[in-house]
Parts: sequence; C-alpha cells; structure tokens
Amino acid sequence: MKFGELKSKIETYLTESYKKNTFKDSLFIFEELIIKNKNISKIFFLYDELSDNKGLNESVANDYLNESIIAYENLINKIIPNQVREIKAWVGHVKCENKYQEIDNLFSSSLLTLENKIKSKKIIVESLKQNKKVQKEIINVPLKSMINVANKTVKNFVSSLEESERKELKKILSIPKETLVENYNKEKTIAFEKLNDQKEKETDQTTINTIDQVLGKLQTESFSELNYYKLKQLNEGL
Repeated sequence: MKFGELKSKIETYLTESYKKNTFKDSLFIFEELIIKNKNISKIFFLYDELSDNKGLNESVANDYLNESIIAYENLINKIIPNQVREIKAWVGHVKCENKYQEIDNLFSSSLLTLENKIKSKKIIVESLKQNKKVQKEIINVPLKSMINVANKTVKNFVSSLEESERKELKKILSIPKETLVENYNKEKTIAFEKLNDQKEKETDQTTINTIDQVLGKLQTESFSELNYYKLKQLNEGL
C-alpha cells in the first residue's frame, strides 16, 4: 500500500470519526503513528506540497519535483516496515478514492509502472505551474502537537463540514479558553439534566442503555474546543 493511499484513508477516517464522535481518539492515534514519526510525517508533507498549486514556471517545477523524489528516496529507506504495518492496521479497512494516485505513481520504483510514472510526472508539473486557487476560509484548529502535515489533514476535515458548522466552530475557537471552559461545564450540566429526564421517562431498554453510554462518556470526557462544539450540538438535539 502506497503512502498516498494511506494518507487518503487517514483523511477519510478522521472525517468519519468526527461524525461518530470519536475524533479526539483518532487524533491521538494520528499523533502517535504519524506526527511522532519524523520520517513518515515528512513523507506526508511531501505529498501535501506536491499536490498544491504553486504558480512555478516549468523549469522550477521540474527541479522541485526532482528534489522531492530525492527527498522521498532518502526518507523511505529510514522507515521501519513495522511502522507502516501499524498504520495499515489502523486505517487499512477504509474504502475511499486515492487522492494522491499521481504522486504514488511518481514515487514508484517499479519498472512495470514506468509509463504511468512519466504521465504522472507531467500531470504534477502542470499542477505545480498553476496559480494557487482562491480557497474558502479555512479554520486553523489550535492543537499544540500538530505540525504542518497534521494541520493540513485537520483542515481537510474542517473543509468537509457544512458552512453553518464551520461558522459555529470558528466562533467557538475565537472565544477565550477560560470562557469556553466555563461554558463547556454549563453545557455539560444541561446535558446531564436533559439526558436524566429522558431516561426517567423512557421505557425502551435499548434507548436507556444508549442514554447511559452517553452519560458515561460525558463523565469521562474533558474539555477541548471540538468536544465543546459537539456538546453544544448534542444539547441542541435533545
């Protein structure tokens, strides 16, 4: 499995984990397997850079691409196979399109894919020559341990949200942390009250078990901007 395929699976997995309220846990695993491994995180950064429009002229674009190939070859020799197996065990089951197929082709060492490698090189050079696209506003999620590769992955997740969700998340991130923590505790108290009220009125055992699971999660969950955002959504839905 190529790194572009793994990167696509990780980005898809993070988006799905947000919808399932497991985003915080997924980011912890992401940090352990990717961010703390300097060689793998640098390879992911190469993929991000080669997939960006940079407005380079053809000569510079070709030089940039060739230097990236050299950097990749130096990095790949430093990676222990077991480190890649751990990532595959985490996201290997995810079904998604490989958004970095051209870069995978470029970095391939197989002579059988030589034709694809040449075609992909031309496609990437053309992409590097294009001017940067005007992007819609992207929210920078302030996670202390996140470096460039992580920030770009989180940005991909944020950009998948609906416009109203992005605005709400941006508003939360602009509030001082002390105020957020205070509001988070208030929202948690409200959630406990609403859930306990629902539990008392409920007769279906499956629903009661689900409410107990949510209550248990709230008891152990600590403050973060994303947890606060999800808690507000929970309260609005109760």
